[in-house]
Amino acid sequence: MKLSRRTLLRHFTVMTLAGADWLAMASVRAQDGRRAQLILVVGDSLSAEYGLARGTGWVALLGRQLLQDKVNATVVNASISGDTSSGGLSRLPALLKRHQPTLVVIALGANDALRGLPLAATRDNLTAMARAAKACGAKVLVVGMQIPPNYGKRYADDFSALFANVAKAESAGLVPFLLKGVADAPNKDQLFQADRIHPREQAQPTLLANVWSGLKPLLR
Repeated sequence: MKLSRRTLLRHFTVMTLAGADWLAMASVRAQDGRRAQLILVVGDSLSAEYGLARGTGWVALLGRQLLQDKVNATVVNASISGDTSSGGLSRLPALLKRHQPTLVVIALGANDALRGLPLAATRDNLTAMARAAKACGAKVLVVGMQIPPNYGKRYADDFSALFANVAKAESAGLVPFLLKGVADAPNKDQLFQADRIHPREQAQPTLLANVWSGLKPLLR
């Protein structure tokens, strides 16, 4: 049967459009399959490589860990030296909008304690950050800190506990103490910089190990 030129053109157009739709859907599926997770780290100087050579802090080491373990994820370090939980909360909306992370690591609170800020304010700020991240579809990892007992045993104990309380209330992951194995190490004086606050480069793998133990279960 001989088809007219108009009929042939119509059949060709339909087939082309159908093929284009199929290719588009296949492309979307392929992109979804390869889509990397994005880990957003919002922290202070302990995460911002204070006093360290660039690329030697625990966040940079995390990027290498992901490559080594062939985890399809990238890391954005949005940490700022001196930042508090209040500062992190104020910065977070823009960071979420810009990076659209799949996982947010909240590593703030140490500067709150150093300034003797009310623990309720720190707790509320961390809670608000966790909720904002979850509202954008991201999982959350809360990184805990501890302070020396010279701030008062009750304040120190309550400060340490608030991170676990926030994580539990918000169904988030938890790293109980970022500096575990460093601040309580027998040779801790060798692991800290001269200010006795910021860990040296040789301590960064320990910090990474602490974070990795809480982060890994949250990765797809």
